[in-house]
Amino acid sequence: MSGHTISAYRHDLLALVDFSRKRALNAWNSLDNSHLRTFAAALHGGGLSPRSIQRHLSAVRTFYEFLMREGHCARNPALEVRAPKAKQRLPATLDADQMGRLLAFRVDDSLSVRDKAIMELFYSSGLRLAELVGLALADIDLADRTVRVLGKGSKTRIVPVGRHAVAALQAWLSERAGLVKGSTSALFLGQSGRPLSARAVQLRVGAWGRRQGIGVHVHPHMFRHSFATHLLESSGDLRGVQELLGHANIGTTQIYTHLDFQHLATVYEAAHPRARRRQRSA
Repeated sequence: MSGHTISAYRHDLLALVDFSRKRALNAWNSLDNSHLRTFAAALHGGGLSPRSIQRHLSAVRTFYEFLMREGHCARNPALEVRAPKAKQRLPATLDADQMGRLLAFRVDDSLSVRDKAIMELFYSSGLRLAELVGLALADIDLADRTVRVLGKGSKTRIVPVGRHAVAALQAWLSERAGLVKGSTSALFLGQSGRPLSARAVQLRVGAWGRRQGIGVHVHPHMFRHSFATHLLESSGDLRGVQELLGHANIGTTQIYTHLDFQHLATVYEAAHPRARRRQRSA
């Protein structure tokens, strides 16, 4: 797991340690189901969101699985403990017009050429940020218009690259040759000629969103959400979108059906004679 994930789990388990010490529970096998329900309730009372409480309990469940394997506990008291139900958050997207405006900027130097290639590829192929910054030259096949992506769980998938992204990448490869330092094979480079960091991509994408007057904070994952939503609206093929996004579970992909329904509901409310509300007379 990433260092960020490990740090988060450590933080969650230390919260349980603090909770246990205050109640004189000095051994892991002293905690039972009711203690962990109280722990979850205390987190909720402290203002933690249901999603954060879910993560705490997930860390505790996994930790107790480890303790059982090592022979320190006979049971997992966290198995039946549930966090408050989290309100489903729909991912932020740009509509097709906004996306077109965002990508319609003139390139006048190496960095703007690179940035256009990055954003066109994000939108064309629905890549995650980590997937994009991890790309090597050998992963792109412009003749075949495909990109090989190393996704979550070290799973590889091949996804298509659209013609606008192909053109942007061809322009970037010409510029890249003059920037590269050393023997790096990374597809995207910074001004120093070294591989571009995820943070640099976030900053550049946000800056272009402001420069193009989009009116909302633009971040890399917004391209992925927009890619999935626009594809689902046009095709209705949920399984195909799942494959392109690299989701292991189709339930993860189904969030985009809610976005699609929102769009349909808006159209219905605006257009159907029995749906439109009468305006109050003055």
